[in-house]
Amino acid sequence: MNTGIPFLPFPHRHLLGIEGLSPDEITLLLDRSESYVEQNRQVDKKQALLRGRTVINLFFENSTRTRTSFELAGKRLGGDVINMSVQASSIKKGETLIDTAMTLTAMHPDVLVVRHPESGAVQLLAEKVDGAVINAGDGSHEHPTQALLDALTIRRRKGRLQGLVVAICGDILHSRVARSNIALLNIMGARVRVVAPRTLLPAEIERLGVEVFHDMAGGLKEVDIVMMLRLQTERFHGSFVPSIREYFHFFGLDYAKLAAAKPDALIMHPGPMNRGVEIDTAVADDIDRSAIRQQVEMGVAVRMACLEVLTRNLSDAAPAK
Repeated sequence: MNTGIPFLPFPHRHLLGIEGLSPDEITLLLDRSESYVEQNRQVDKKQALLRGRTVINLFFENSTRTRTSFELAGKRLGGDVINMSVQASSIKKGETLIDTAMTLTAMHPDVLVVRHPESGAVQLLAEKVDGAVINAGDGSHEHPTQALLDALTIRRRKGRLQGLVVAICGDILHSRVARSNIALLNIMGARVRVVAPRTLLPAEIERLGVEVFHDMAGGLKEVDIVMMLRLQTERFHGSFVPSIREYFHFFGLDYAKLAAAKPDALIMHPGPMNRGVEIDTAVADDIDRSAIRQQVEMGVAVRMACLEVLTRNLSDAAPAK
């Protein structure tokens, strides 16, 4: 595809996280993604950049948006895409992660897209396989393609990232989305706030370069972007909130709380949404303020860009991991 955008090399074999990427490398991925947004709106969405390439989606956790968008991304680029069902795999029979990596390597896939409930598991796989590895979310660590699609959504709506004030609200403690977004936004020159009850914040969160607020009124004051997070009750080991009703009263986004933000503040949520828990239905569906559906659209474009740049690297001399 001739996009008019010169292709610059991406100097990483894998995409395991946002940390370690430079502003230029992030911009490269966002610029490549832009070209795919328009392609995906055409009748003929397919091309042959990945013809002959094999992409394996290896998901140890349930996923709808991420797995489906990676599958669409690979197929629209002309690749062979395989979704591995962990529920039916040998891992359920006791096979170790390393044995799984060795088995998959013997099949010579070009790209492994991996989601795993344990932080660091994707890094371990990347050290044992020959192809490229994309982190589709590991534990509470990172989810780099989500941060990239969020950044693309913001850049298309606001025209920039630098200088924007972004409030990330909710379950920061368990959120890999929050960690990747904090890293990317700081790298790209935005100001990041986190808004959450003390029980849902990691220790020493300030070290990540954020301003910390424990109330929505203060945290949302004059912000450009309000990014809500899902309350990840499946990761709770103990009591983190008194009740869902009380959580929504103090930290759920409704129009009363949104009034503290700028009048044109953008509303975002990585999904899946718990309506009436993190966000009011009317706010989530506000066609003028909400970018939630656009985030889903940007996800396919971003994942196409990531598959493109990493498979181009496989055609060249292998760079350092």
